[in-house]
Amino acid sequence: MRYDVIVIGAGAAGMMCAAQAGSRGRSVLLIEHAVKLGERIRISGGGRCNFTNRSVGPANFISNNPHFCRSALACFPERDFIAMVERHGIRYHEKTLGQLFCDGSSAEIIDLLKAQCDEASVRWAHPCSVTSISRNESKAERYSLETTKGAFECESLVVATGGLALPQIGASPFGYKVAEQFGLPIVPPKPALVPLALDPALLVSLKALSGVSIDVVARCGRDPGFRESMLVTHRGLSGPAVLQVSSYWQWLEAKHAITIDLLPGTDARAWLERRRQSKLALPAALSELVPRRFATEWCALLGYDRPLNEMSNRDIEAAAVALNRWPLMPSGTLGYAKAEVTLGGIDTTALSSKTMESVSVPGLFFIGEVVDVTGWLGGYNFQWAWSSGWVAGQHA
Repeated sequence: MRYDVIVIGAGAAGMMCAAQAGSRGRSVLLIEHAVKLGERIRISGGGRCNFTNRSVGPANFISNNPHFCRSALACFPERDFIAMVERHGIRYHEKTLGQLFCDGSSAEIIDLLKAQCDEASVRWAHPCSVTSISRNESKAERYSLETTKGAFECESLVVATGGLALPQIGASPFGYKVAEQFGLPIVPPKPALVPLALDPALLVSLKALSGVSIDVVARCGRDPGFRESMLVTHRGLSGPAVLQVSSYWQWLEAKHAITIDLLPGTDARAWLERRRQSKLALPAALSELVPRRFATEWCALLGYDRPLNEMSNRDIEAAAVALNRWPLMPSGTLGYAKAEVTLGGIDTTALSSKTMESVSVPGLFFIGEVVDVTGWLGGYNFQWAWSSGWVAGQHA
């Protein structure tokens, strides 16, 4: 069976690419190994799919080449996918920080992508696993694939198989193996947007805070700081603020403590100074700004449980620093099973930013999460899937 284009992986990027290539009149085969189609889309956003963000730009992504994503995002920006959603009659709403979710179910986004593929006469091999890939320079059909559904040939091969996050629903290193087979470099993959683990001894001391969620600004290295909620768990730290900084913590070669501002927008030193004459104990005063249980247990942990009018200048300064810049050193992450995405992947130096095609292996494309472009939490990784898939679909 011969096709102009074969796309391996029918996730967000793969279905977008197949539909776009098919709409250009290319004969397209879309191969997916999982039994359930679009499972990553289905479970995202609590089942409502955070399909993009109101404001998307290169600053919302981590990559060894921070400018690589610029071209694809410009060619197919968030407003274009929003328009596609609206054309299909999908109702949606905006949550915090520009995040867009379906009013109904994530299945609506899967149905949209399937409809786009059907309109473009895309053929399916599903479920189907690729067992081998070979390349023949002398033929127009440069790639030959052996699969559990038979043998196929194509002129352009697009790898959209994702990363290693969530192996329980089918994630695999397949895309990296294809890259290695054809000599493309890989930035070592790591779990990203993932809860952070803490040393057992520190966990013991934080046990009383377990289950408490608090609004914070979390920072790591040179990241911009993320103001969202943080949750202390029995294994470490979670919540959106922590998931955001986890990607930066993983990205840094030399590990640093993350810092937590427990009083976002408040100068803790000035706030404490205004209350220096108060007979209130610090936990009672602090509970005006943070949950009472957190205030009580945090002050006990750090030894700041005396009345404010009994605290020395040194005590006030130490408490102020801890409130605005509480350092916590992770011992690791909770791994791919709890990660939302994968950091690293196919080195962008090996790809054209305008087409997503390999610069050294003609006709071989890589898109989506398998590439070394990792977005923030909040719809950015889906937008990268749409944008990179759309661009490859114009050139495959």
